[in-house]
This record gives sequence, structure tokens and C-alpha cells, in this order.
Amino acid sequence: MIKAIAIDDEPLALTVIESFCKKVDFIDLQKTFTQPNEALKHLRKYPADLLFVDIHMPGLTGIALVKALKQNTMVIFTTAFSEYAAVSYELNAIEYLLKPINLKRFQQAVNKANEYLNFINRTDEQGDKNIFIRADFSLVQIPLADVLFIEGMADYIKIFIKGRKTVVARMTMKEISEKLPENDFIRVNRSAIIPQHRIEHIRNKTIFLSDREVSIGNTYMDDIIKRFGLK
Repeated sequence: MIKAIAIDDEPLALTVIESFCKKVDFIDLQKTFTQPNEALKHLRKYPADLLFVDIHMPGLTGIALVKALKQNTMVIFTTAFSEYAAVSYELNAIEYLLKPINLKRFQQAVNKANEYLNFINRTDEQGDKNIFIRADFSLVQIPLADVLFIEGMADYIKIFIKGRKTVVARMTMKEISEKLPENDFIRVNRSAIIPQHRIEHIRNKTIFLSDREVSIGNTYMDDIIKRFGLK
């Protein structure tokens, strides 16, 4: 069950969220707030799994509220203004719902939240078989076994996936590295991460895959030597 809080200075908007939550069996809407500062005080004492947050509110905007939270909480922004979509993306929001919100879009948003929560709560015994990446204003699930190659480009990465469209995401190589199992993936230079099982052979300072050759950066050579027992 997902513990949720809704925050909006318009009572009617909260009524809509409440009615929609009652139609979803895995959402427990515990409280609603019209005053964002009161909501922030409550959340600091009683963290929630998911927030429905309006962006335009007096005193404290929804964006400022989310930034002020210290705990990791899933967020679905609700607003009448489409120009804040990019900001919500940068704050790793699960979804961005434009008012008036319809039930279908609401269900799509909470289903994403449920999938994401199930993913991060999986036990170690199950292992990490998938990762979630935020791309195209959505959470995209990527099976690790299907990752062919990861290429870094400044603050963006490209994830090449078997049988699927390449995913382009705004994140650094360091951020994606932290999501990947270190025994299965290896960073070989500033702009390349390779699934270890795809390496066919290594010669001098070059790694050969079935479809490309990748140079090994000097900074990463020691790690590769240790991992593969090279001399």
C-alpha cells in the first residue's frame, strides 16, 4: 500500500484527488493540506511514500516544498500550467498532471508510482534485473540483460538497448554507474560503460565488442587490469 499526501490550496482540487484515490486499491491517501507549510511540517515528522503536489500555491510553491524535503519521496505534480514540466523532470517527479485531471491520466500516473516503488523495494534475493531511467518525462524500465552499450555526452547519456529504441536521459555517467551492478558493468573511459558479458576480447588499450571497438582511458586502466587479471 502506498501512503500518500495531497497538497493543493484549492479544496476542490483536493476533492478530485481524494475521489480518484478511492478508486485505486493500492493508494492510501492519509491526509490533505491546503497550506503547504503545514504539509511540510507534517512530512518532516511523518514521511509519505507519494505526494500529489500543486505547483502554484501561496507562501510556498510545490517546487520549493519538494526541494525542502530531506527524505526520498515520490512526487506527482498537479498544475494548470504546462511550462513547469521541465522543472518537474529535473526534480525526478514520477508524473506531471495538467488540470483538469481525468481519471485515466491519474491511474497512469499512480501505476507508474506503484511500479517504481515495487522496483526499489525488491529484496536482494531477487537481484537487480531492471533499472528505471527518467526519459521523455516518464520512468522507463530497462532490463539490464538487454543493455548493449552506454554512451555519455556531457550531462546526458544514451543507453543502447537490444531490440528497442535508444533511451536518451539527462543524467551523468556517475549517476548511471551508481544504478548499475558493479560486477556486471564496467566503465572504460569518460564516455563509455560496457556490459561485461559483451566483451569479446581486449588487446592493448582497446576493448572489442561484436559491433564496436572502445578505447580504454588511462584513468580506468588499473580497474580493468584488476578485474580481468591482465598484466
